[in-house]
This record gives sequence, structure tokens and C-alpha cells, in this order.
Amino acid sequence: MATPAAASDSRSYGIPEAVGVQLAAARAAHTGIDWKACPADWGFEAPIQCGWVKVPLDYTKPFGKTIDIAVDRIGSTGTPQERQGALIYNPGGPGGSGMRFPRRVTTKSPLWVNTSKAYDFVGFDPRGVGHSAPISCIDPQEFVKVPKADPVPDSVADKNAQRKLAAEYADGCKERSGEMLPQMTTPNTARDLDVIRAALGEKKLNYLGVSYGTYLGGVYATLFPTHVRRMIVDSVVNPDQDNIWYEANLGQDVAFQGRWNDWQDWVAKNDAVFHIGDTRAKVQAQYETLRAKAKANPIGGLVGPAELIGFFQSAPYYDSSWVPVAQTFSAYLAGNTQALVDAIAPDMADTKANATAENGNAVYTAVECADAKWPTSWAKWDRDNTALHQKYPFLTWSNAWMNLPCATWRAKQSTPIEVGAKRGLPPVLIVQSERDAATPYEGAVSMHKRLAGSRLITEQNAGSHGVTSLVNPCINTRVDTYLLTGKVDAKDVTCGPHATPVAPVPAAAKSLAKTPASDLPALEELPAVR
Repeated sequence: MATPAAASDSRSYGIPEAVGVQLAAARAAHTGIDWKACPADWGFEAPIQCGWVKVPLDYTKPFGKTIDIAVDRIGSTGTPQERQGALIYNPGGPGGSGMRFPRRVTTKSPLWVNTSKAYDFVGFDPRGVGHSAPISCIDPQEFVKVPKADPVPDSVADKNAQRKLAAEYADGCKERSGEMLPQMTTPNTARDLDVIRAALGEKKLNYLGVSYGTYLGGVYATLFPTHVRRMIVDSVVNPDQDNIWYEANLGQDVAFQGRWNDWQDWVAKNDAVFHIGDTRAKVQAQYETLRAKAKANPIGGLVGPAELIGFFQSAPYYDSSWVPVAQTFSAYLAGNTQALVDAIAPDMADTKANATAENGNAVYTAVECADAKWPTSWAKWDRDNTALHQKYPFLTWSNAWMNLPCATWRAKQSTPIEVGAKRGLPPVLIVQSERDAATPYEGAVSMHKRLAGSRLITEQNAGSHGVTSLVNPCINTRVDTYLLTGKVDAKDVTCGPHATPVAPVPAAAKSLAKTPASDLPALEELPAVR
């Protein structure tokens, strides 16, 4: 009798994906994970362990080609009686790696001390990411090469040049990663997540997803509602079918402008420290002057308008970037040009980091293009983004060019699934700040309506992305309580904001003009969320 691995192709084709994932999960449960010390070049020290989980490339062909999904873990720190299983994490993207999650234990992050007593912390590289059959669309050194063209077009010729680059990028994805592209969908990653659950020996999933990881969580809850034990989704993508993904990116443009304005107001309030401008209009004028100078003559030969947008958008993303971005800008205005160059320009010699950046962008593009059918009419793209740019100029055109490869995508594009679970799903905890730029608040409301029994925690008058990583006792205690006991509040909760970033004293800020660039405050390592 033939073993499943030896089954003929005719037996493995045409199987419903729901059956394919059951077969893959059963195999994984039987095989388990061979945990070992992580490869030295992965950068994860003991006691973190690494391993692999085999999943089908195509779940309709469960006995066909497989790919290996990289996973890592650190064991729970409490007693055997306190242990409640594994907590799996996805940081977003699409294209982000969750492999750093166990580091929250090794670094003794105070927000996760209680949870780590009860759970093994498990991270993974989603399909196509990092060590999990990584995909690529362009040579990494070409991808990071700067300066790039100004995203804000001045003419039809500028737009046509960007259209050409987007089509070439889509072609590069097909040429370099064609076999993977049709399978780079969020539902397939959710199926991989269920196989990982089985390989861990877990009957039900404990999951924390941030940003895109919330959409992955919503899709998982839809496909496998009875497999969920605890689920937190933090900074939520609107899962409406009509929103995935073209409209989602247009919505980001509006929200980013709002949070950019918040940062400028804060900089203006702290003008005694930063000396950039004492009103939002003055701060914006300084930014426009900087953009114009960089366009006419890239700063240090490396930093043009595109690179400036990539740097400054971290401030609308994360409050933790407010101070370092303002300090770097202040230092530049005080005469320290090198501070700006060092903060923004890539290290062309760091081939590993450059490959990671290119891979993250490739996965972002591949998943969003594969998940949904995108508009193919350039007239629609041009009309929509030209109109948005008039009121929301900060990110609109940059975001459009990033997503335009999906208009000429050379692989299958799916129809997004209808996210929602009415039965069999335990309470899901939804956490969202009101003024989040990357995932506007409406997304949390939509997810809340779709997941029966869920509870929404709103962080009022705040806008940082990734709320569960911030110090806010009103939220932190509820996250702990939910993960440790499964209990949620009887109704939705509104919490006050976490602490606003504190600007340094004026004397310290003034000294930045004379500070060696290598000693400037560094931005925190940002996930690949978009």
C-alpha cells in the first residue's frame, strides 16, 4: 500500500483546500517539530530554539510540493502548572518576520513577564519570508539603491516613468518567484498557521497579530473558528472584501496625513527644543524646503525626496519615532547634514539587511496582489490618487507607486474571503488606537462586528501603531487578564492614551548639531508593516 507521500499526482489534485489543510495538519501533528539550537547566522541565542514545519505549497495538492516554514520558540518561564501552551505571533506586513518574538522573554520585557510564565512564545517566518522559501522580485542591491525618483509627479512623463518601474517590478516577481506567486495568499498563510498549531501539539491556537497580522487572524478565525483558544488582534486592518487591498491603501493616505499633522503639532509645541517651527504650517514649510533641496541636489548624494518620505513616515507610524525623527531634522537644520544622511541612507555593504528589505517588499507586494483583484485601468489609479493628493499629500503618491505592480500582476489574483465567525469562536480581544495611520480605526469596528463575542478596547486620543507593545495600564492589565484567564470585560472599553513622547531638554537638543552622527538616537527596529 502506498504511503501518503508516495500517492500519485492524480490523487493529490483537485482536493478542496479545507481537506488539504486537514491532511497537512495531521501529518504535522504526527511529525512534530525537531527543535534545535538556531543556526548561528539567524542571530537567535539560547535558550531560543528553531525548527521547521512542512506545509503544502498548494493546499489543493497536499501530497505535492512542500515548503518549509521556519519557526522558533522559547519555553514558558513559570511552573508546569502555570503553563497554558504556545502563543504564536505575527507582526504584520505582509512580509514581516515574527521570529524576534521570543526575544520579549530573553530581554525581560516588563509588559510580557506575566504572559511568558504561562506560554511558550513562538515566532515564525510566513511563507515567502526570511527562511521560509523566501521570494524575490529584484536584485537586493538594486532595490536599496538611492536616490530614487521623487514619488510626487510633476508631469505626465513622471507618472509614466513610475508606471514603467511598477510594471518592471511585477515582471521581476514573475521571473524570480513565479511558482510561489499564486500561493502567496493570506488564506494560505492562515492554513500554514493551523499546520504550525498542529505541529506544536496544540489542540487550539493562542495568537497575537499586529497590523496585517490582524487580517491574518481574522481569516484564520473565519476558516478555523473552533480551533481558536485565545486571539488578540492589535491595530486592525479593515477586513471588508471591498477594502482588500486597493481601498485599504487609499484609506491609509488619509489617516497618515492626520497623524503627520499630529506630529507636526507636537514638534511646534516643542519648538524651544527643536527649533523647526512654532506652528504646524512652519514645520510643514521646513519639510517642503528640505524636500525641494533634496530633489534639486540629493543630500550627501544619497537622500532625495523618496528617501525623506521613507524616513519621516515612521513618525506617523510610531510615537517612539517622534523624538528621534525630530532630533535628526533639527540637527540637519542646525548644520549637521551627515546626521540626516546616516539616519536615512542604506548601508550598501550590509547585504544581509538589504536582502531582508527586498524580501519584505516582495512578500508585501505578492500577498496584496494575490489576495484580491486590483484595478487595471491607469485612469482610475491616476484619478483617485490625484484627487487624494490635493488634501492628503504626505503619503499618497508614494503609496500608489508601491502598490501599482498589482495593476499589471502576472499571476492569479483571488477574491478576498468574507471574514466573519458567528459560531464556535471564543471571545477575541481587539485593541486599537483612535488615530492609527497604518490601520485606521474603522478597521477595528468592522472586525468587531464580524467576530461574534469579540471585545474592542479603544485607546482614545492616541495614534501609535501596535498598542499592545506600549505602556498603558488600562490596556496592559486587560491583555494579561485575557491571555491568562480568557476573561474579557462585559462590554467594550475605552482607555485613555499612553504617555505622549517627551522632548529632551533644550540644551541636549541644541548639542545635536555638534554630535557625531554615530551617537545620534537610533530609530527602533520597525516591522515591515505598511
